[in-house]
Amino acid sequence: MTDLDFWREAWAAGRVHPRSKRPDDTLEMHWPSLKVALGSRVLVPLSGKSGDLAWLGSHGFFTVGVEISAIPCEAFFAERGVQPVRTGYGSFVRWQGFGVTLLQGDFFNLDGTYDAAVDRGALVAFSPPNRLRYSNHLKARLVPDAPILLVTIEFDLTREDGPPYPVFPEEVRRLFPGSRELARGPMRRPRWDRIGGADAVVWAAQACRPSH
Repeated sequence: MTDLDFWREAWAAGRVHPRSKRPDDTLEMHWPSLKVALGSRVLVPLSGKSGDLAWLGSHGFFTVGVEISAIPCEAFFAERGVQPVRTGYGSFVRWQGFGVTLLQGDFFNLDGTYDAAVDRGALVAFSPPNRLRYSNHLKARLVPDAPILLVTIEFDLTREDGPPYPVFPEEVRRLFPGSRELARGPMRRPRWDRIGGADAVVWAAQACRPSH
């Protein structure tokens, strides 16, 4: 089973516990520092039904989320009382409404070019053997040196396996050379409290040349 198959089945089985449909203040605090021009095409890989999509759309960005499961795509619009327009788009199903586009399908089939990205659940959703493939495909979909707001999770691997998986600074800097840590803080959820805690780490990264 691939990582994407795992997440599709997890959505179907109700095992995914996404963040609130309202985003926290991470974008509000850190997105402006990336200096992304209004109207830019912003890619949100493995977006689920994240409130970040609505935040970006309402702040003047052309926002495109990519999600393997129809369940969060439908829920994103239903939670906002919006009837989306649903059409075919290559190998994807395209959902549009509320100033947001969601592409339901395999992220690795995505083409096109984007100006920036927000990754708050994609890198940590991939198991270690697949992170290089993911990061290279993400960078290939972005214009050179495009800014990426990246959020990773750190926790004790001896206490919990994942997913989501911990990704530590050495690997972030290897996958995204030149990355800068912007902030870190504890994650306030019972799941993480049970294993002795976990930290969320916010990074400013760039779409440099793919890693090898």
